[in-house]
Parts: sequence; C-alpha cells; structure tokens
Amino acid sequence: MRKFILLVGSALIFLTSSFYSNTHTEVSVPNSLKINKEFFYGVGDTHPESGTFTPYLSTGYIAFKEAIGFKESQGDYSRVNTFGYMGKYQFGKATLNLFGVEDHQCFLNDPAFQERVFNHNTSRNKWVLRNYINFYSGRVIGGVEITESGILAAAHLAGPGNVKKFLISWGKEDFKDAYGTSVSNYMKKFAGYDVSMVEMRKDPKLI
Repeated sequence: MRKFILLVGSALIFLTSSFYSNTHTEVSVPNSLKINKEFFYGVGDTHPESGTFTPYLSTGYIAFKEAIGFKESQGDYSRVNTFGYMGKYQFGKATLNLFGVEDHQCFLNDPAFQERVFNHNTSRNKWVLRNYINFYSGRVIGGVEITESGILAAAHLAGPGNVKKFLISWGKEDFKDAYGTSVSNYMKKFAGYDVSMVEMRKDPKLI
C-alpha cells in the first residue's frame, strides 16, 4: 500500500510540473528590436542635496508594448506556454490564423514579424473597440479607471469581445484566463500609457 501511495504521489508531481512548464529556445534578436532603457525612462529629477537622479518612467507606446511583452513572457520571443500560446506576446493559434499566420515555427523564429503581429492586432482591437474607448475612457469601474491603453491591453489578454462584456456589465463579467489573470487586472496594470499613435485597422489580414 505504501509503495502504491509513493507511486501515485510521484505521478502527481510529474503531471503537475509538466502542466506548469514552459518551453523556449534561443532566438536571434536583431539589434533594432533590442530595447534600450532610454525608451522607458525620460527626463528626471536630480536631488539638489544628494545628487541622485530619479528618472520618470516612460508612458509611450514602446513602453506599453514592452510592458505587455514582459508580463506575457518576460520578453522571450521563443516561449511557448503550457496552453500553446506563443512568442513574446503569447499569441494563440486562433489569433495567428486570423492574421493569416500558419507557420507557427517561423513565427517563433522571427522577432520582427512578432512585433508586426502585435502592432496589427493592437490596431485591429482599437478599431473594434473604438466606440467603447470613446464612451468609457475616464470612467471608473470597480475601482479601476478606464483608459484607452487599459482597454487595448485587456483586449490583448481576453479579446475585444470579453472587454465589451466587462464594460457593458460595469465590471460584473470579468473574464479570467487559464492562469487567473482578469480583464480588470490588465485594465488597471496597463492604464495611463499614451497609445494615441496606434492607428485603427479594420482588415485583420497581414499576409
């Protein structure tokens, strides 16, 4: 009996560790995509007595997408999670197929193309949610101030349909992904970035 319990315990540990494992390989990242800290820190203050410098965290679009990339995969272009979501921004196969991306291995091996997909997806989400952005921005739902960048980040997490449900229900329908991250969490975490440069695009096809 004791031997049986040990075998079952070992099997559970194996299955649990397998479920939470992530895979990634080395991918060559072009210098043009390597983000310098100057993108994240703008003009700052120098303390008059100590001389220490405190930078202001940048709130531009580059900082926005890099923050999402870090949250999704720690900026790893080659990461594939336990549910099959891929790349730096953890796109699912359904979203990639929407943009005409069928060769997923080539997608993983091409950081520049991943950036294009993220930009295009964000532009499409902005077009789909344009009326919601105009109506709800500046309002507070469940203690979270609604901003354009928060809406676009939440759409990246859960899709524009679930963002609409969250806003229309005044926060009662708060979608969570498989890891427990909610729409409201992304709304709050990524609020206040300047994403005004993002153009709206109706056509989802990239290739």
